[in-house]
Amino acid sequence: MEDGGELARIAAALERLAPAPPPPTDWHAHPAYVWEGERARAVPVLDALPLGALHGINAQKVALRDLCARLASGAAAHDALLWGARGMGKSALVRAAVADVQREQPQALALVQLAPGSLPTFPALIAELAQQKRAFLLFIDDLGFGEGARAEMLALRSLLDGGVAPRPAHVRIAVTANRRAIVEREDTSAAIHERDERDDALALADRFGLTLGFHPADRETYLAILESYTAPRGLAFDAEEALAFAIQRGNRSGRTALQFATELAGRAGIRL
Repeated sequence: MEDGGELARIAAALERLAPAPPPPTDWHAHPAYVWEGERARAVPVLDALPLGALHGINAQKVALRDLCARLASGAAAHDALLWGARGMGKSALVRAAVADVQREQPQALALVQLAPGSLPTFPALIAELAQQKRAFLLFIDDLGFGEGARAEMLALRSLLDGGVAPRPAHVRIAVTANRRAIVEREDTSAAIHERDERDDALALADRFGLTLGFHPADRETYLAILESYTAPRGLAFDAEEALAFAIQRGNRSGRTALQFATELAGRAGIRL
């Protein structure tokens, strides 16, 4: 009996020393969250540009903003795939579209970004969100491809297909990917493993109801984007220098335009 009492005291002491379990996530308190695999981390302020600050992607802005508005209102909405050139605003558009809808309906929609490596725990996240009355756009940024990422691609395909426990209508997915091959269908010369990878990517792309392509900016579009950043701050720029800056970085894109505008603002001693 004494030994049993001693063991009970030790167990009680260990229980007191053990950290308390984290409180359950309040899925209605914040505009955004990061799903870290076992639990969600709240994001009190969603870092998003105004939609009007994104240039050269007007059709994509309208399409994704409309999707977010439908989801927030309880109407049928697609999953979305944003693919194409790096630096053209895919990730920025996802955040901006959600934030724009939140300005009109703060509690109707939240963004939930999946941390790298957390895709296998998607079912647990879906189970939590299924109990909520709020709409959620789940965000997978820069989906990888290749041999190391094939398991995640197949897991995402399975989630999009649904299963024994279907995904609720108020939870939709937005994915960004730089790989053009995710939507290309012509392939006559690739090696077998490359064709298999392409087939996997196409099978995944087919499961999105909305696919938005982002293409490298031409000369005029790149300079127009740069003008949108510099003109409001009274910054002048030399077009040839701006184009040379883009060549050094390997692409003309919205990101490159912002970087050059930042350089100009720094020279002028002001904030962009």
